[in-house]
Parts: sequence; structure tokens; C-alpha cells
Amino acid sequence: MPGSSPSPGRRTPRVDWRRGGGFFAAAGSLLLMSCKTAVMDPRGPVGAAEKAILLDSLCVMLAIVVPAIVGMLSFAWWFRSGNTRAKYLPTFAYSGRIELLTWSIPVLVILFLGGMAWVGSHDLDPTRPLKSTARPLEVQVVSLDWKWLFLYPDLGVASVNRLVVPVGTPIHFSLTSSSVMNSFFVPQLGSMIYTMNGMSNQLYLQADSSGVYAGRSAHFSGDGFSDMRFDVLAVAGGQFDGWIAAARSQGPVLDDVGYQRLARQSSNVAPFTYRAMSPGLYRRIVAQQLAPGAGPAGQPDSSVHPKQKA
Repeated sequence: MPGSSPSPGRRTPRVDWRRGGGFFAAAGSLLLMSCKTAVMDPRGPVGAAEKAILLDSLCVMLAIVVPAIVGMLSFAWWFRSGNTRAKYLPTFAYSGRIELLTWSIPVLVILFLGGMAWVGSHDLDPTRPLKSTARPLEVQVVSLDWKWLFLYPDLGVASVNRLVVPVGTPIHFSLTSSSVMNSFFVPQLGSMIYTMNGMSNQLYLQADSSGVYAGRSAHFSGDGFSDMRFDVLAVAGGQFDGWIAAARSQGPVLDDVGYQRLARQSSNVAPFTYRAMSPGLYRRIVAQQLAPGAGPAGQPDSSVHPKQKA
């Protein structure tokens, strides 16, 4: 019955707080480990600048969040029923000091955030060249269904689903799409940008340290979207020259006919290279002198669309 004491021989269950504390500590550790995402682990000047903007914006917004939480808890504690020192002022209606305080903080936050957005949007303009003594490497990017084509116009080679760049060298990307709109994103290098058929966008990125960085499409573009990924290999200058030499010694030639064959829908394509490429290929793709790809709304390919296999 309510209020009765436990019967003899019956033990009251106890909570093992030490075991519970270990559980919460483990859960907290996993939560903190999950916070280390690619965006928060930049490997280039653009990604580092974007991370700085995120952290600065967080600190500015905490100027409202923290005082609001502290004020709410302080009011609840001070005006508790057992506090006889708390004054009840039913006729209170206005205080100029309180109005100044409550409005000045949001105004300052808006000014700070607006200033960071203004400066950041100019400093991180995708078309703005990066400050460097090294000459930028020209790379032309074409998003296909469902793979990525990388053209090196000054070096005469091309690669599919693998981008190799030298460390410490700015990369000037020119980007377009063979069919539907897509997006090019390397989280650790920064600045996602869209690719569109018949248009050419520009982007500057740079890798400051050697490594393999995950690249992906961040815009749904059909059945093969989940496999539309690529690796960015940032290597030293000598290794990059060796990769170019190896690419020139093997693989097919990418001409207009080879491009039309490559543009057919395919998914989960293993990386490979072209030993040579037709001059002006990217310009003809952008100008739509080469027929656009089928896209998800085009003629389905049974090797990609599961519904067509039935």
C-alpha cells in the first residue's frame, strides 16, 4: 500500500550509479568523437577559413544563448516559493535599462554576424584566386551519370573518379555537368559548388598536406547517386609528376566519341585514366556541341536502374 514499508525478506532495488555513470561517460565520449567531421578537420586554406567562420559564428550566437539560459535558471531560483527576499511587483511595467540590455545584445549579434558574412563572402568567393607563389593547376570537372571526369588541359591527360593534385599548389577548377545539375564537394578542402549543363562555374581550392580526401556529390541526381564518389589524392610535386607520366603511358584516348561512350549511365565505376584527350573537349561540352547525357529522365539503363531488370 502507499506509504507502507517494505515487507520483511523483500529487498528494495538499488540503482548502481557507478555503472550508470560509466554508461553516460561512454555515451558522452562517443558523442564527442562523432563531432570530428570532415568539415571540422580542414586540410586547406579554404576549409580552414570556413571552419573559423563557423566557430566565430557559434561564439557570437552564444552571447544570446548563454545569458538567456543563465537568466532563466536564475529567475527560477530567485523567485522560488521559499525565498522570502524576492519582491513581488505587480505594477511593474517598464524599465529603460532592461530594455537597453535586452535589445543591445541581439543588435550586436546581428552586426557581428552580418560583418562576418560580408567579409567571408568576399574572402571566400569561389572565383577569387588563392594567394600563393605557385602557379595554379588547371583542372576541368564534368559531372556525369554517375561518375566524375577530371580533365587536365595543360597536361593533356584525364581521369575518372580520381583527382590527383600537388600539395601546396592552388587548383583552379572549371566545372560543368553532362546532364542534370549536380554538386562538387570535398569537405576537408571546402566550398561545395554546383555543376550545371551548359554552364561553367569556377572554384579555387588547395591541399596543404598530403593525404587522401573524400569527394562526393551533395545533390541527388538519380539512381546511381549513392555511388557518385571520388578520391582526392594530394601528393608531393615529384609524385604528381610521376603520376602524370604514368597516366600518359597507358589508357585510351578521350576524344568526342570516347566522351559520348563515357557519358552513358553507369554506376560504381573504378578509377582509370586517359593517356591523352582531345583539345577543347571541355569547351565543346559546355557549349553543348556534344549531346548532353541522358540524365535520370532519359532512357533508363538496365545496368543501373533496378526497376528495369524486372
